[in-house]
Amino acid sequence: MYKDVRPWAKAIREAVLTKKMPPWFADAHYGKFANDRSLAQDEIDTLVSWADAGAREGDAKDAPPPVEWADGWSIGKPDTVVEMPHDFDVPAAGTVEYQYVVIPSGFKEDTWVQAAEARPGNRALVHHIIAFVRPPGSKWLKEAQPGVPFVPKRRESKKDKSKKEESKKEDDDSIADGPELLIGFAPGLLPMTLPPGQAKLVRAGSDFVFQLHYTANGKPGVDRSRIGLIFAQQAPKQRVFTANATNSKFVIPPGDPAYRVDSSITLHQAVDLIDVMPHMHYRGKDFEYRLAYPTGETQTVLRVPRYDFNWQLFYYYEKPVVLPAGTRIECTAHFDNSPNNRYNPDPKAEVRWGDQTWEEMMIGWFDIAVAADKNPRDVFKEPKKTQSAGL
Repeated sequence: MYKDVRPWAKAIREAVLTKKMPPWFADAHYGKFANDRSLAQDEIDTLVSWADAGAREGDAKDAPPPVEWADGWSIGKPDTVVEMPHDFDVPAAGTVEYQYVVIPSGFKEDTWVQAAEARPGNRALVHHIIAFVRPPGSKWLKEAQPGVPFVPKRRESKKDKSKKEESKKEDDDSIADGPELLIGFAPGLLPMTLPPGQAKLVRAGSDFVFQLHYTANGKPGVDRSRIGLIFAQQAPKQRVFTANATNSKFVIPPGDPAYRVDSSITLHQAVDLIDVMPHMHYRGKDFEYRLAYPTGETQTVLRVPRYDFNWQLFYYYEKPVVLPAGTRIECTAHFDNSPNNRYNPDPKAEVRWGDQTWEEMMIGWFDIAVAADKNPRDVFKEPKKTQSAGL
């Protein structure tokens, strides 16, 4: 509405001139993205001229029709809504560990999801939501009771060989039957809306698991978050799967202005790469994705020279990037732990991986698409070597 925008005319002028808004951080030299929010120069000139000329109202008959929201859902009216069964009480102060809430889907048959949206019940207290799909038979969070907030125990280090082997087996099991990320909410993160022919799969008998990060703000409150799902109208040709290249073993020295951390993951089957999303916390400075092909060639497919934790953005490619088997996705990030970083919680601290925002993460999220009848987890399993029989 014009009356809502008019008081912000000068701020809009400054924001578009400095390219602070709309938020878009990809270096234009690397990758073409379908959701590129950046303004062309003529669009910037138009907004600046409008502000300089007094920000006059246009002819009402030229205005577009108002947007109609379906009960606030950006994706439209969901086919089903999955909500926490009880309110969660958030204290006024202190650190709140990540809460996990298991909610049975009740799905009696395999269901394809084409659009999904996570909505916090209390935006003032919810930092993020990640909704996972836990397939039937998974041992992940097996101690959690449905509907009851649960905090997993931190896994203790295992020193002897037998326990290391046990740990390795647990990791292998997590690849085979672990959870799948469905949708998330975070500052700047948009809902998932896949094009016709693509969808995510929720197996019959699966559970939804909400991971909830609450941040105390001085006043106690309650939250009851939920997700909305829109089902595919027909069986898709491709199954979309969210994965990541992560490094959790870094130690950022105090005061370091550009500490480098790398991660990578190899894809052992051919896939389509459809989007990427870098994730760090307040010390995040820049992030880059590269593809290392089996031929030895490399290609930079995203460079974010000025990372902004306040805007968690997916970058959707205009056309899927076809990755042959054996392609390695490589990520490089830099962290600014110096006093020059105005968002730095403590430049004198040695920083390691952690859930809270004053700690750090280094995750290169990405989505791949495979044939609908394929298991996307097989993409990340190294093929077993066969030995030829001797004569």
